[in-house]
Amino acid sequence: MEFSHKPVIFGQTIEVLDIKPDGIYLDGTAGGGGHSSGILGHLGSSGRLICVDQDPDAISVLGQRFGDDDRVTVVKSNFSEIPSIIRELGIASLDGVLLDIGVSSHQLDCAERGFSYHNDAPLDMRMSQSGTTAAELVNTLSFGELARILTVYGEEKFAKSIARAIERERQVTPIETTVQLAEIVKSAYPPSKRHDKHPARKTFQALRIAVNGELTRLSSGLDGAFSSLKPGGRLAVITFHSLEDRMVKQRMNKWCSGCVCPKDFPVCVCGRKPAGRLVTKKPVGADAQELEDNPRSRSAKLRCIERIGEMIYND
Repeated sequence: MEFSHKPVIFGQTIEVLDIKPDGIYLDGTAGGGGHSSGILGHLGSSGRLICVDQDPDAISVLGQRFGDDDRVTVVKSNFSEIPSIIRELGIASLDGVLLDIGVSSHQLDCAERGFSYHNDAPLDMRMSQSGTTAAELVNTLSFGELARILTVYGEEKFAKSIARAIERERQVTPIETTVQLAEIVKSAYPPSKRHDKHPARKTFQALRIAVNGELTRLSSGLDGAFSSLKPGGRLAVITFHSLEDRMVKQRMNKWCSGCVCPKDFPVCVCGRKPAGRLVTKKPVGADAQELEDNPRSRSAKLRCIERIGEMIYND
């Protein structure tokens, strides 16, 4: 099986992880193994790499790519389960974790997976290839819930109009394909706005996030990954849209903040100390060459934090 995926911000990501030859690293979104291969190239004979992915296609490719390397363990799971994954492997803590959030190039380019509005395919969008599909959501959710999903996860200004159009159409015939949904969204858009970007872009993003529970899993995954690091261990996260990046930025800033007592308190009573330090003060983006070679990297942002202490929060 071919799993086409170009790892974004590759060199910068490997650099900020500061890989130790004898360290233990986890790639929580291993995909086709692009970043994993970069990590492995910096590990010595005593190093270890855990490749995690929820997509059966990715697991198959990872097994073929790294199956003969005894330093590599491939695990079919979601990165939100990192603490339990390493516990089952008998690992106490990690030297580094990488999370490359969002949909992979393979998932977008594989038409039958139903992630893209560019090809006509069943409206699926399941990264794990199990559970509720996007078609089931658009055909069963209430108008209010559809509008909420499009507003919150897609930041779609015309969410109510799109939700109403979906509601009308499904009363006539079930919405089962990507092109069918894309046309419904387009019809709900003001004519003057239909040529800015594809009208269905935000709707497809929102449904994908809802189908896969992406933001909930990202929140759990960030906490689990950071808490699994050794002192000096690093967490690198690549995001592709503002909702993800905002969550990562806020969580990392929280881990890096110390005492939050009012300034007029003579002594600290909150007991809060910084648990991390930012390795990247600002998000790192793709350079000009990568933007030319891989247009999908244009929205990618890399942030990295190093753990320096325990998380002791009383709030």
